[in-house]
Amino acid sequence: MAHAVEHEYTTTGLNHRKMLMWVFLGSDCLFFGSLIATYMVYRGQSLVGPYPIDIIDVPLTTVSTFVLLMSSFAMVQALSATQADNKKGLVTWLLITAGLGAIFIGFQIYEFNSFKNEGLTLGGNLFGATFFTLTGFHGAHVTLGIIWLLAMAYIGGKGRLGPNTVLDVELLGLYWHFVDIVWIVIFTLLYLIGGFDAGPVPIPSP
Repeated sequence: MAHAVEHEYTTTGLNHRKMLMWVFLGSDCLFFGSLIATYMVYRGQSLVGPYPIDIIDVPLTTVSTFVLLMSSFAMVQALSATQADNKKGLVTWLLITAGLGAIFIGFQIYEFNSFKNEGLTLGGNLFGATFFTLTGFHGAHVTLGIIWLLAMAYIGGKGRLGPNTVLDVELLGLYWHFVDIVWIVIFTLLYLIGGFDAGPVPIPSP
């Protein structure tokens, strides 16, 4: 038997779980903001190669970025299916979202391995240190999201998700859209802007 949705009244007007999620995402914004700022501060200051222009593959990363953006669309469809009490559609869209996220991680693993083969390592130069730290932490966030998606798909398959539990899927959606937005910023700054850096800019002699 379905139970009625209980409305929680708070001073903010938001459910406390949703408020906690926004607080978490806000703190994560500061975390990624510090990593991105560090990358930009040290951008172009590597004294040895390989440099971004030597190894960054913008077309390949554009494809993986498109895949991740499509996963956000799938997440929206999963939330819509939850609200419509479409249990089969909910599970299907959750699995599609997780699958697209896994494809993105596959692209990232391939890229990391390719960079390693070309001599870029975490401790090789400033570019490697800042690049792998920033993109690695983002990849860890995506991986956590995939695990969450698969867990929710399992719960949905058991028939325990529907209009009365839409907040559970909505919170997952907030997290997933967040990691997608962060990637757009990373892709823009690291690949589209910084991907053509060719080493330190020489300082003119007085």
